[in-house]
Amino acid sequence: MTDVRIGTRGLIALLGDWRGSTSGPSYLALFDRIRLLVLDGRIATDTRLPAERDLAQALGVSRTMVSAAYRELRGAGYTESVRGSGSVTRLPGRAPIAGQEPSGEYIDFSKATSAAFPGLHAATLRVMGEFAGELEGTGIDPFGSLALRQAVADRYAARGLPTSVDQVMITIGAQHAIFLLARTLLARGDRAVVELPSYPHAYESLRAAGARLVPVTVTAPGSEGRHESGGPAPGWDAAGLQQAFARTSPALAYLMPDFHNPTGESMPAGLRAEVIHHAARQGTIVVIDETTAELDIDRPERYLPFAAYADPATASSVALIGSVGKTVWAGLRVGWVRADPAVIRKLAANRFSGDLGTPVLEQLIVAELLRDFDPVLRLRTEQLRSGREQVLGTLASTFPEWSAPRIDGGLATWVNLGAPVSSQLALAARSHGLLVTAGPRFGIDGAFERFLRIPIQHAPGDFERGIRALESAWRGVAGRPLMAQGDLFADVV
Repeated sequence: MTDVRIGTRGLIALLGDWRGSTSGPSYLALFDRIRLLVLDGRIATDTRLPAERDLAQALGVSRTMVSAAYRELRGAGYTESVRGSGSVTRLPGRAPIAGQEPSGEYIDFSKATSAAFPGLHAATLRVMGEFAGELEGTGIDPFGSLALRQAVADRYAARGLPTSVDQVMITIGAQHAIFLLARTLLARGDRAVVELPSYPHAYESLRAAGARLVPVTVTAPGSEGRHESGGPAPGWDAAGLQQAFARTSPALAYLMPDFHNPTGESMPAGLRAEVIHHAARQGTIVVIDETTAELDIDRPERYLPFAAYADPATASSVALIGSVGKTVWAGLRVGWVRADPAVIRKLAANRFSGDLGTPVLEQLIVAELLRDFDPVLRLRTEQLRSGREQVLGTLASTFPEWSAPRIDGGLATWVNLGAPVSSQLALAARSHGLLVTAGPRFGIDGAFERFLRIPIQHAPGDFERGIRALESAWRGVAGRPLMAQGDLFADVV
């Protein structure tokens, strides 16, 4: 029997305006929306859905209609009837859409990553002799190899933030670092400040540690539409940040101030200093995700690592997370935490319950690359600049009603569709062989139905084929009646 369930009120909040998802029968509309929630991970697999009678009563529809939607979910492999648990969510290996399997492989717009750095193989060969020498040891170290910790410290120093080895821990990628920090620094019921929208797996890690999320908005240029004015200024809600710290006394804050995922925004230097000041007053640790911080295309300002804006009295309030997943290759699962030595020791003491250390060979490879990292960044800048121009130009000509910000770094643009149909479009795109993540995946409780994140890096040929699939999906979605202005509650941020 599963112990994970979603309540009726929680499901309704995620459903949003589910009736607008199709022009067909209502039971298919409900089926489509629940299916997307499972596909997007907003409802985890092995989750017990509400009873048919309870959901029907809450939605104001007949139980027969809900039963038909649940029957479709079972038939398509998205739920399973488990004795004593009712309908429990599942995820098919390759989910059928509209009764059909897309031909060939999916084109994947759901991941904002780059192809492996061409010099990765050569770097691997160069460290094999050093790796042979490591085989005499245990290969287990919760802090990470001294060579890589020194290379990370040197990289921070080169960027303007003096760092010692005892301030660095090596992790199994950035996601592992987020999870370890959350599990170490949070107690169940603690509050955690987060950006809205933000990286969805960070939300998940914080919630898994028992945190109560306190959202603060980040707005991208054009969020109110290309032809409108008077909307919110792009960037962070500075007053909201201050109030979030003062009113909730959070134990932790998770922020991505450089080329924010998904909006692409960068936090001004003055606000960085203010955030550290507010956090230190409340005893909050600010966890800064810098995984995209060095993916600069043509940002007019130069920013130091976030902790450089602290003074000696507040420096211990900042923990930085980095990795090579966005710069070298996502398959090279190596990241790090740069924090006060006392925090590093707590992380190490707490680590063995989850893992025994970062793989040795991967650490040697990353240390080798970090010693001369400029070629990696130069190549990425060229690739991202070319990808940005291709993506923005194609979107403008193919979807003139959409508004895509001209980002100056990072891996994706946060596109305003002009209508709250992101979930519809994501579902329709799958039937054309394209995986793209609906905007609400980056929000809390169904927000951001007007938005879609489009990566600017793709394998050769994939972008053109993906855009054709997206265009076909959009034609079907745009031809349906849109929600009335009074029904846009799911998009309120």
